[in-house]
Amino acid sequence: MSVLAIIPARLAATRLPRKPLRLLAGTPLIVRVWERVRAMDVADRCVVATDSEEVAAVVRAAGAECVLTRDDHPSGTDRTAEVAARPEFGAFRTIVNVQGDEPFVTAAAVRGAANVVRDGRFPLGTVSVPASPAILAQPNNVKVVAAADGRALYFSRAPIPFLREEADRATRDALVRQHVGVYAYTPDALRAWVRLAPHPLEMIERLEQLRPLAAGIAMGVAEVADAGPGGIDTEDDLARANARWETLSAGHP
Repeated sequence: MSVLAIIPARLAATRLPRKPLRLLAGTPLIVRVWERVRAMDVADRCVVATDSEEVAAVVRAAGAECVLTRDDHPSGTDRTAEVAARPEFGAFRTIVNVQGDEPFVTAAAVRGAANVVRDGRFPLGTVSVPASPAILAQPNNVKVVAAADGRALYFSRAPIPFLREEADRATRDALVRQHVGVYAYTPDALRAWVRLAPHPLEMIERLEQLRPLAAGIAMGVAEVADAGPGGIDTEDDLARANARWETLSAGHP
């Protein structure tokens, strides 16, 4: 088997309480994400990973495969690693982690991250999209710079690349890329990631992807044109997502 997609879902969200079970067009959000990923035909198998019996019951009722995990994982990466390490998933050579709050994530983003690893280019993969230089002033938008071969050099909330000379503005603007939080791993690289202690850079920036980078584990960055509108973290995000769903269902762009 080739690609295993894992969708981590934690019930105890703080900014949007009970987030996986909140309704998007009448269906729990986590089910919408599973439906989205399954319909992409990118993964050979798609599993929801949760620490909640309530979430598990809901997704299984919808026909999804679900694995119950420990409830003390500090991140979705750790939850993904627990599931990927189970013997029944040992045949998969590429693991993809799709966040459980992204019902509009594009197939290009998931496929892009998976292909970086599946093609043997890098042990870790993720995604970026072109962005306006306006994001450089926004710490909530994570930026990434990559080498010529696609290897991630750094992720930051700070404005990177930094513009030193005004004459270079056009060149700098063409290099602005926003990171998208879809990840792919070889099983060995995923195990190595979660065994590492948090790195000071990760703790300062609050960006877990800096942990493997600081340890010298290469991460490739697939460049895609569109990755979707991002995750749902607040009540306002959920309201916008429902409005977007209605618009798309009505056949409007």
